[in-house]
Amino acid sequence: MAGTENGNRIWSCKGLELDYSRLLVMGILNVTPDSFSDGGMFYTPDHAVLRARDLEKDGADILDIGAESTRPGSEAISADEELSRLIPALDLISQNVKIPISVDTYKSKTAREALKFGASIVNDVWGLQYDPAMAEVVAESGAGVVVMANYTDPKRFSREGNIVDDCLRFFETSMKIADSAGIGRSKILFDPGIGFGTDTKEAIELLQAIPRIQKEGYPLLIGPSRKRFIGEVLGGVPAQERDAATASVAVYVRAKNAACIRVHNVFETVSALRMQDVLDS
Repeated sequence: MAGTENGNRIWSCKGLELDYSRLLVMGILNVTPDSFSDGGMFYTPDHAVLRARDLEKDGADILDIGAESTRPGSEAISADEELSRLIPALDLISQNVKIPISVDTYKSKTAREALKFGASIVNDVWGLQYDPAMAEVVAESGAGVVVMANYTDPKRFSREGNIVDDCLRFFETSMKIADSAGIGRSKILFDPGIGFGTDTKEAIELLQAIPRIQKEGYPLLIGPSRKRFIGEVLGGVPAQERDAATASVAVYVRAKNAACIRVHNVFETVSALRMQDVLDS
């Protein structure tokens, strides 16, 4: 599979080639009113583009824009509502930043439109398993895709008890869908789904299993930023006080040869990685 066994660590995304021989940093931009740590802060296109520029300046390699909150307890919205939030911001941002843009959606209609307005990556929190048309949209566009494992709905995915084995089963199903649609292996990164139906113990187990999962041929994007497991490890600190620990996770996953990390605070994460570079030199 892509990039983990043959040394070719390139993520092909709609004509772009992103080299993850070093850890890529994906900056999070939520154009939502209700995300768990920054909901409403960048809701308007003008505020969103300013934030996008800041993330690029802080060292983000990729910008990930989401218009629907996936926090626990959040309510799903229609694709039309998602697009009404997303497209005005995406259109403006794509004209003002040079780094690749990912759209965080599990709806094919949203993905199709976003790819017309400057996105080159689809970040699907249901790993091509929610919307039957998503794989076709990705394949036809040539976009890169993040396939995330999701353990939140037992009707869609039945847990068997071991989180790492469950993750691998989820990925295997997603890969069958991707192969059937003609999505090339070099276009896919995999996200083990930390926080999407996992408890603190399971989140840590997934992080510790990065070498095992990647050995199975799944280059990993890790999304730990400000999540509950960090708050619990730190004794209950709120989301906005979890950035230092998130940066620590970034240093850890880079040492495990992960491909990408998705974070809110790009500056702090990039600073920690650069400092580690000096210490390792």
